[in-house]
Amino acid sequence: MIKTLHFIGALAFGVAAAGLMAAMPAQAKVEGDTITLGSAISFTGKYSANGIHAKNGYNLAIDMINKKGGVKIGGKSYKIAVKYYDDESTPARTSQLLERIIKQDGIKYILGPYSSATTKAAAPITEKYKVPMVEAEGASRSLFTQGYRYMFAVLSTSELYLASTIALAAEIAEKNGKKASDVKIAMAFENDPFSLDVRAGVLEDAKKFNMKVVIDDKMPRDLNDIAATLTKVKALKPDVLLLSGHEKGAATAARQIGEMKIDTPMIAVTHCEAAKVTSNFPDVVNGFLCPTQWSETLSYKDDLFGSAAGYDKLFKATFDGYKNVPYQSAQASAAVQVFADAFQRANSTDTEKLRDALAATNLATFYGQIKFSPQGNNIAKPMVLRQIQDGKYNVVAPLKWASHPIEWPRKVK
Repeated sequence: MIKTLHFIGALAFGVAAAGLMAAMPAQAKVEGDTITLGSAISFTGKYSANGIHAKNGYNLAIDMINKKGGVKIGGKSYKIAVKYYDDESTPARTSQLLERIIKQDGIKYILGPYSSATTKAAAPITEKYKVPMVEAEGASRSLFTQGYRYMFAVLSTSELYLASTIALAAEIAEKNGKKASDVKIAMAFENDPFSLDVRAGVLEDAKKFNMKVVIDDKMPRDLNDIAATLTKVKALKPDVLLLSGHEKGAATAARQIGEMKIDTPMIAVTHCEAAKVTSNFPDVVNGFLCPTQWSETLSYKDDLFGSAAGYDKLFKATFDGYKNVPYQSAQASAAVQVFADAFQRANSTDTEKLRDALAATNLATFYGQIKFSPQGNNIAKPMVLRQIQDGKYNVVAPLKWASHPIEWPRKVK
């Protein structure tokens, strides 16, 4: 259950159902003392869990900014609101809804959807209408090779998610008297843009160390069963098992790794928090490595939330049911901060002036430093690896950010 927050009108929590869309009045991009952002994001479908995490992050930052006086433009203070539509986790729906948001609702500032697939559908629309979009949930590196000028992403790109696991495995092998090239890798990935980019990053780093990939599988479309892959894992006994299939794939992996008693010494899985693996499979997931864009233990700070730890505390006090704050929520909040900062530096609501201000962003936030390359991706913030240790997510790599030493081999309970 989410605790109620007080937002501007009904906009910040307004989720427009498809059947009600035609009856909704058009919204001006700036009305009175309120700047309205728009977002087509997943509240139903396979990305719904993370879509809701992202919405919570957007809403928390909006509430905090408004409580601190909003954004100042031309000597006037403006509050921020957001109008949501449910894209049903479907890229075609994302593009349809953004057409509506921009053309019918008159909203000219977009917060991104959840997932690389839906962001790939959103970017051509915002580019077509020259509308700035700050996105926090589309990490696919192919998003940043298309020459888009109006899309800016606060998160690290997807090829970095599990690649650091390879360097960590090499380091551990060498400490134990083996060669990095002796390490055997097994992996299974969802057949979607994000996970395929994660796979590409792994393969690039494995090649650097001359590691052998002994299993390279695609997860089934429904993400309900990876027993075929795990059967091969039991037979071939790899040193490292890497899995990426958003929250549903992570939940399936945790369940079946437990059922099949997989004892691979190093297992790394994306979307651990979103899948709530520590709550649902506490004995199985001890020792899992989970890549994250952000952690509450990192030393990032800003003037809005104070620190990473401060954000973590506020988020948990605001929304019920969170044992760990998903990085998807944290980066969504950072996206709103980027918009607010750009509005103030542009000193204008003009979309071109705002686009130029976004391109010039160099902002310290509780989530990390944010600075965009000419392609729109954030080049100032690293990924980190957390290990689940007795139910807690502890940062173990890179060493510069580590709060705890890694437990290796994984302790199977």
